[in-house]
Amino acid sequence: MPQQNFVDRHQELRFLKDRHATDTAECIVLYGRRRVGKTSLLLEFLKGRPGIYFLASEEGDARNIREFAHHAALFLHDPAFEQPQYADWNSLFSAFIHHTGFANRQPGKKVVIAIDEFPYLIARNPAIPSVFQKCWDENLSGAPVMLILSGSSVSTMETEVLGTASPLYGRRTGQWQVQPLPYPCIRQFVPYSPEECAMTWFVLGGIPAYLRQFDPKKPFWENVQASILSRGAYLATEGDLLLTYEFREPANYRVIFRALASGCTTLGDICNETGLDKGMVSKYLSVLTRLHIVHDEIPVTASPKFRKRHYLITDPYLSFYFRYIIPNRIDLEADRTGEVLERIQGTFPGYAGGMFEQLTAHLIRTKLLLPDLHFTTLGRWWYQEQEIDLVGLDDTADRILFCECKWRDLSHADAKRILLDLEKKSAEVRWRNDRREELFCLVGKHILGKEKLRAEGYRVHDLADVPLDTPGSRPSP
Repeated sequence: MPQQNFVDRHQELRFLKDRHATDTAECIVLYGRRRVGKTSLLLEFLKGRPGIYFLASEEGDARNIREFAHHAALFLHDPAFEQPQYADWNSLFSAFIHHTGFANRQPGKKVVIAIDEFPYLIARNPAIPSVFQKCWDENLSGAPVMLILSGSSVSTMETEVLGTASPLYGRRTGQWQVQPLPYPCIRQFVPYSPEECAMTWFVLGGIPAYLRQFDPKKPFWENVQASILSRGAYLATEGDLLLTYEFREPANYRVIFRALASGCTTLGDICNETGLDKGMVSKYLSVLTRLHIVHDEIPVTASPKFRKRHYLITDPYLSFYFRYIIPNRIDLEADRTGEVLERIQGTFPGYAGGMFEQLTAHLIRTKLLLPDLHFTTLGRWWYQEQEIDLVGLDDTADRILFCECKWRDLSHADAKRILLDLEKKSAEVRWRNDRREELFCLVGKHILGKEKLRAEGYRVHDLADVPLDTPGSRPSP
């Protein structure tokens, strides 16, 4: 079975520990997409610290107050604490912090109150942000507590909790958006080769709950068939569940995702493919962009007012799901997984090529590739028929990087030809041409003669150059 160890999250734990160590009460907002690992992070942080972890439900205030009172009673070692019928959250928190069990806690230690899936409370009672503002102002802000409000609905957390119009906006003392795990952590889940680790990222990204579905004893494609393509598998319907959880109109978002996954990148193409009107598609794309599920890109050197934007799904699992699972749903429901797997394998190199560009950008941004370079802007560039996979601009040093990403094995001759062609295309990029320092880079699956090309001044890397963690390779903070 897949391992269940807690992986990475050193930055997140350090942030929480630092806030816990302050001399004042803390109100922390923790959020991130479903299955990204927020609950595991909270439970890991609570180890050895006095506190309460409470998972909210959609059953309304009365039920949630009773459930929280039960957990509080366990923390206070006082079964009688949960007996009263607390009228509201404020009276519950007031009773909690004035209890002798709270006063007799370990000296100098804040009590952590972690409320997970806070959006569930808001869904049943839209006044919850105001309710918790009152709880904070009248009871919690003056007590030695660390209140953590956590949620998976990014849209709800960013508008109802973190939005400037939210009553809680001025009460928070810190916030953290939990991101997928860094690429090297994939090796903590599956003992794959660099190529299969990259392929795993193309399909699952860095979502720990998804990575745990892969059995480390099985090869990549066998895991894909068993964990994604098979009826009843956890990942067979997760894409639709994500849309239903996050959006009020999941059907319209679903057709937009299908259009994007099929290769439609412009607003016009998406409208033609979906049959939805331009205003509606623009609104949905704006929401998806704000949630960082879709990226709207312009040529890296273009003005922000550039109108012909391209849209791209940035979540690897959703990219794979709407590229391969939804179009093959009939065959998958009929248990023809073998046939679907063959079709996927036949077109996977093309899919992987686009995902490899995204992975390369991720590796550069996280300093796993080209760690000595800094870029103020990094993205694709195109003009008419010309295109460059990645162009990085360093405004402070007048430096520009031109990079091609190739998901294939390259001979020395192939790599040199690509680099020479890249040098020609670079002349079309208008950015500080009179004084810029130019760097040329090639990233591939496997490249022969890397050292010889590097000696010629090129930046050349393949998957063997990307560090991969092994279990226990990173010490705990």
